[in-house]
Amino acid sequence: MLSVDNLNVSYGGKDVLKDISFSAGRGKLIGIIGPNGAGKSTLIKAMLNLVKTSSGKVTFDGQPIDSLKKVTAYVKQRMDNDLSFPIQVRDVVMLGLFPQMGLFRFPTKEHKQKVINALEQAGLACFEKRQIGELSGGQLQRVFLARVLAQDAQIIFLDEPFVGVDATSEQIIMDTLRRLRDSGKTIIMVYHDLANVADYFDEVIVLNKEIIAYGDTQSTFTRENICRAYTSSLLNIFAEEVCNGCPD
Repeated sequence: MLSVDNLNVSYGGKDVLKDISFSAGRGKLIGIIGPNGAGKSTLIKAMLNLVKTSSGKVTFDGQPIDSLKKVTAYVKQRMDNDLSFPIQVRDVVMLGLFPQMGLFRFPTKEHKQKVINALEQAGLACFEKRQIGELSGGQLQRVFLARVLAQDAQIIFLDEPFVGVDATSEQIIMDTLRRLRDSGKTIIMVYHDLANVADYFDEVIVLNKEIIAYGDTQSTFTRENICRAYTSSLLNIFAEEVCNGCPD
């Protein structure tokens, strides 16, 4: 069980996240949706202790999540990665295994085989010696997913993984995430395309600095909740259009 209790984040005296509390079980694919500036990426970073929180705690099976690096994976936004850094695909995937290695971090034959297996699952075996700066957006995101696969994490956080990704790569990534979900992993993803929410997620967090609604997608991804999150009249019109198929 992943548990978030009274998480608060503020910058310059202004609330960015306010009183965030929820719990999620294993084997769930959870989407975080909301307008720009709602604090979606900040929520993931706060849960992972990557930004300073004013209060709150995050635990997994009763243990602080920041003490569970071996079982926690984080795929940050593509724009937050230095693509000019001279590193090969296989080495990026190997980074996911660093928490499992010893003091001097020399990969064993077993570690190398995990990397090969992960690249094959992501359809990238032929790219293992390619520099990451030479990859397309979709290929790059699949490399980061391969890193997650090699790590065999129990909790997986993804921040806008489909930005700049082609349709084929998006489908490959979603199929892989569903298999991970079905194997008992807990997956939390920041997502922006409301049109696909009902197809992609088991549960949804509707966020705008605080949790507007959280629960199973069918009962939570409703016109009322979306319009409460997208508060301006223009965004409400947009939300109504993309949510025509939502339950009332």
